[in-house]
Order: sequence, then structure tokens, then C-alpha cells
Amino acid sequence: MKNALLGLAFCAAMPLFAQQKATVAIHPAEGKQVINKEIYGQFAEHLGTCIYGGLWVGEDSPIPNVKGYRTDVFEALKKLKVPVLRWPGGCFADEYHWMDGIGPREKRPKMVNNNWGGTVEDNSFGTHEFLNLCEMLGCEPYISGNVGSGTVEELAKWVEYMTSEQGSPMAKLRKENGREKPWKVKYLGVGNESWGCGGNMLPEYYADLYRRYQTYCRNYDGNQLFKIASGASDYDYRWTEVLMQKAGNLMNGLSLHYYTVPGWTGSKGSATKFTTEDYYWTMGKCREIEDVVKRHIAIMDKYDPEKRVGLMVDEWGTWWDEEPGTIPGHLYQQNTLRDAFVASLTLDIFHKYTDRIKMTNIAQVANVLQAMILTKDDKMVLTPTYHVFEMYNVHQDATYLPLDLQCERKIVRDDRIVPLVSATASRDKAGVIHISLSNIDLEESQDITLTLDDVKAKSVTGRILTANRIDDYNSFDNPDVVTPKTFTGAKITKNGLQINLPAKSIVVLEVK
Repeated sequence: MKNALLGLAFCAAMPLFAQQKATVAIHPAEGKQVINKEIYGQFAEHLGTCIYGGLWVGEDSPIPNVKGYRTDVFEALKKLKVPVLRWPGGCFADEYHWMDGIGPREKRPKMVNNNWGGTVEDNSFGTHEFLNLCEMLGCEPYISGNVGSGTVEELAKWVEYMTSEQGSPMAKLRKENGREKPWKVKYLGVGNESWGCGGNMLPEYYADLYRRYQTYCRNYDGNQLFKIASGASDYDYRWTEVLMQKAGNLMNGLSLHYYTVPGWTGSKGSATKFTTEDYYWTMGKCREIEDVVKRHIAIMDKYDPEKRVGLMVDEWGTWWDEEPGTIPGHLYQQNTLRDAFVASLTLDIFHKYTDRIKMTNIAQVANVLQAMILTKDDKMVLTPTYHVFEMYNVHQDATYLPLDLQCERKIVRDDRIVPLVSATASRDKAGVIHISLSNIDLEESQDITLTLDDVKAKSVTGRILTANRIDDYNSFDNPDVVTPKTFTGAKITKNGLQINLPAKSIVVLEVK
């Protein structure tokens, strides 16, 4: 295990000193791949208060809303530049029957959410509400279809209902429900976690089901579906092997789920109460996604050397114990500066593999797991993870710039090797270079010498996300404990940029 994990440390091995130094050499001329904006995708499942109370309150709510969507949440998501939103699950997707969520809301049947706390849902948020929200946000919808408990006919008719222009029974029904023109729906997931809550299937069986279901999900009136097969959970490489071998030629994408979850005790641990050892272990665990991604990509490359099939990491993030006093099964957890580092380090890794990784979706957008936003009645707070996504959205659809990084590192529990600096860089269409740097060391700052090959920097500005303590978080009473501020620790010198990166900080620089 130790030898396998050595491959995760992409920094050179250096001894630990009190005064830490690092070098970053960026190679703009070698930039070829575009960082797909969908790597910054979000995930909204019918789970806890993600949908009801998070995104949706209804037009008659005393909470300010825009056509039923919370105004504060809607405006926060617009600022985030969400490129794609996945819905309705998750495990919920394979128990969701879409026809229960259309038509007059007062006539829609209720349902019990068996996966998540036994909550009774009224189906007031359905196909129209979701797709209209995506249109208002300007993002691509990603529909997860029901394979576990649904029929081929049901999924086929859902596609027809959403995307058929005219002449079909489902188009007629959609128009009767108030939507004349079809929506544009690009991404379609054919089942979710079919190895688990989506049906406890074997990969061979699911591969045959995928082949069958996707056949009847047709392209109507110019709408082109990007069909995504239900892929593996983290280390299940056999699932990827079987799916690529038996159905790879019929898919556009293959999903992968990876959560940063502690595995050494019976509980997952508190989101806000943890030791220094816990923190560094978490950094190592989240970085391990790079090794997992590389192994799945290697299997995909064997069957698809042209990289036609995208790897879609459509669930990722931290998973801690639910907050005390909250409803069991609703997966409500706080979000500290530690979670912000998981986001920044993971996004840095995703940028490196954009030739295969076409989308990722952090779990989840509101009130669930590693959320962007937390709500309570009429109050809303932005989490440290939200601020990472907002700071990093400058990388969306920019050209990834390869870099070499040398920094100090440490070995933590389970022999995980943790580089103390992470970095990524991109150049946007206007030629502006953005550089993201993270110093995960809790005590020491980093003196970083950064070079840009033949590019001569004329100006550098930046923003920083940090806090007094690694377990600091934003609450409804104190919503601005962890928020971005202006960063002035980068200077242009004759040898490049000289940057003083404070302990436990995330910085995004803009270089012109």
C-alpha cells in the first residue's frame, strides 16, 4: 500500500524545515487541453433540504423567491457560474417516477423518500421546475434516469416529453402542462450506482441493461443526448473493465463516485471537531483520487484509445457525520476550511486529466454533504467550499497550463504522502493567466518562486481564502468567518513571481 501511495506525491521529496520554500514552473507554451467548464458541475438530489427549503420554496412562500426558487440561493448560484446541474439523484433517481412530478402541483401524488430519512415529498418540484431552473441559471441539465425500479418505456417517454418538438403524445402532454417548446437536455444518466442503491447489480447484468435502455433514449428534433453509463465506486476497477468491454461503444460517458470518507472508525467523524492528524489524513485521502482516476483512465484507454468516452466524476466530496440535532438520513453537515482544501486540491487534480475527465459534480449544492450553500428558514450562508468554487471559476473553459512543482511533504496516517503545496494554472481566451495555489500546512507559510517560461508578467493581483483556525466555518449568526479577501503577497521580480503563501491558505492569482 505504501509503495502505491508514493505515486500520489507529485512534489519532490524534501525534508521539513521551519522556513519552507517551494518552486512552481509553469509552461504556457505547452498548454493544449481545455479545462471543461462542466468540471465545476453541481448535484441536487431529493435528499434532506437540498431541494425543498434549499432550492425551492414555492411561489406562495414568505421567503423571497423568483418563481418559487429562493432568491438568495438563485443569486448565489448565478455568481458561481454553475455550468451543469445533476438531478434528481443519486439513490433517489432509481425510485423516482417522473410522471408523478408533472401537471398541477396540487394534484401530484406524494411519495416516501425511502433512501433518505423516510421523508414524505409532495412532488411540487419536478421536471418543469428543474429544467426551468437550469434555463434561468444558464446551465446544462443532467438528468439521472430510473433504471433500478423504472421501465424502458418510462425512461424513453421522459426523454420524449422533455425534448420532442411536436407530433408525439409526450410532446402533446408537455404542452398541456404549460411548456410549448421542448427543453434542450444534453446529459442523460442511465441509472445511478447500479452496483448498490440503484439495483445491487453485477456489472455484466447492468451492461446489458444499459445497452437496452440507451437504445430507446432517442434524439428528438435536433436534441443530441450525451448518454452516461452508471460507473464504479472508487476502487472497483472491474466494474469499469466490464462496462467498457461490453458497452463502451454505446456510451458517451462513464461515471465514477469518490467520497473523502474516513474509514478507521465506526463513524465518519465530525465536520467541525477533528484533530490535526485527522486533518492531514483527510488531505491525503482526497489526493488519493488522482491514483483512482488514473487507474480507471488506464482501463478506459485500453478499450477507447481515442478517448471518445468521457469520465464523469458525478459524485465527489467529503462525507462526515450528520450535525447533532438534525434529522437522521438528511446528511446535513457543516463545512469548514478543511472542506475548502478538499475542494481546491481535488479541482487541481481534475484539471490535469481533462483529456478524459469531461464533467464532475460535487455532492451537493445545498444543505447536504459538502454543500455550497446552507439554509435555515429565511437565512442563507455561503460555505468555504462555495468560495473555492467562486474563486476557481476563472478556470472554466480556459486552457490548462502544465507545471512542475517542488515542495515539502509529510507522511501521515496509513502511510499517505501529503505534499504541502498544490497548484494549477490556466490561460483564458483573453490571454490572462490564472494560478491557484494552496498551502495546506497548518503552521508554516510557503515562500514560493514561480516562473512562467517566456511570459513576462506586467501585473499580478490576487484573492486569498483563509481563517484563524482550520475548523472555522460560516454560521447563520457569523456568516463571514471564512470569506475571500484581497491578497497582496505576490510580487513581480526579475526571476518571476515571488509569493508568500500564508499557512492554511488558498490563493488565486491573476497575471497579465
